[in-house]
Amino acid sequence: MGRRGSGEGSIYQRKDGRWVGVADLGYIEGRRRRKSYYGATRASVQKKLASAIRELSRGRLPVDDRLTVGDYLQRWLDSTRANVRHRTWIRYEQYVRLHTSAITEVPIAHLRPEHLQQLYASRLSAGASPSSVVHLRAVLHRALKQAERWDLVPRNVVALTDGPRVARKEVRTLSAQEARTLLDAARGDRLEALYVVALTSGLRQGELLGLQWSDIDLAAGTLQVRRSLERNEWGGLATSETKTARSRRMVPLTVRAVAALRAHRIRQDEERLRAGESWDVSDLVFATQLGKPLDPSNLIRRSFRPLLQAARLERIRFHDLRHTVATLLLEQGIHPKVVADLLGHSQVAITLDVYSHVLPGLQRTTAQAFDRLLAPDDRAS
Repeated sequence: MGRRGSGEGSIYQRKDGRWVGVADLGYIEGRRRRKSYYGATRASVQKKLASAIRELSRGRLPVDDRLTVGDYLQRWLDSTRANVRHRTWIRYEQYVRLHTSAITEVPIAHLRPEHLQQLYASRLSAGASPSSVVHLRAVLHRALKQAERWDLVPRNVVALTDGPRVARKEVRTLSAQEARTLLDAARGDRLEALYVVALTSGLRQGELLGLQWSDIDLAAGTLQVRRSLERNEWGGLATSETKTARSRRMVPLTVRAVAALRAHRIRQDEERLRAGESWDVSDLVFATQLGKPLDPSNLIRRSFRPLLQAARLERIRFHDLRHTVATLLLEQGIHPKVVADLLGHSQVAITLDVYSHVLPGLQRTTAQAFDRLLAPDDRAS
């Protein structure tokens, strides 16, 4: 018998009656590799062997029946740790650890859409919110996409599943009058400039707290968003590059924001003199009285909520200041693409989706514009 080449196979029957098919995978990492397939009949083994040989002809190795979903997900987490932001990796790890126990023992080669649909249903029954299950699906989709690239699975079965519907949360924003009231309450506050910039730029909280003076050109009236303040893997606070290229952007400053920042810099210089050698050299715009990063939780508890109370405004999230900026601009007729660029959204569709509550008013304005443009000319009668 001649020597078989890579991709050829043989079938034989064992003494116990079971049939075995052997696929020759060729040389992998310097060693000859073969894979066996078992079945009760010759036809069933022949089908498995033919499928494996087809995969080999496409340059894809047959999947490993012994690799479980749990083992693969741990391998995937290990491989992504150095390639994503720490906060993102922590979220991946939490979803895998807390929500995937029902499928961890399933061989990844045998994972089916029905396994995942049952997983989603079980997590909802256990009390998980629909949005959490949607995020779980997104994490699994990313993990299985990598498995597909590594030729561990023939396809990403997560793409064949449907996540639960998530009820849209109503965005809470301040009206123009409420925004003015909040800024009036912040007048003279140590962090007045932070609130002025927040309510005129739409920056995220982490982007605001990660601003350095080198990012700001007061003469030109602009700031550059280059980094964000986040917790690192040791629980401390540190700045890191923004998540996406679109998040890195130039933002124009209003006259009021420039004036507030100038006053803030004078106040901070005074704090630096008082602190002496205890001053941190981080160059942060919004920092503690020793120049150290502001803890986001402390900002909310010690500054933002008391400020809302002083202004007699309903409690909102700090992130709602960003929503307020977008909503007020759209209501003023600013083009959604301009708003998307200001916020650092990757696509204008995201802006339109998040702020769809503003669109009915804009649509009415559009109808009124057509009424003016196409109104009959009474002079012609």
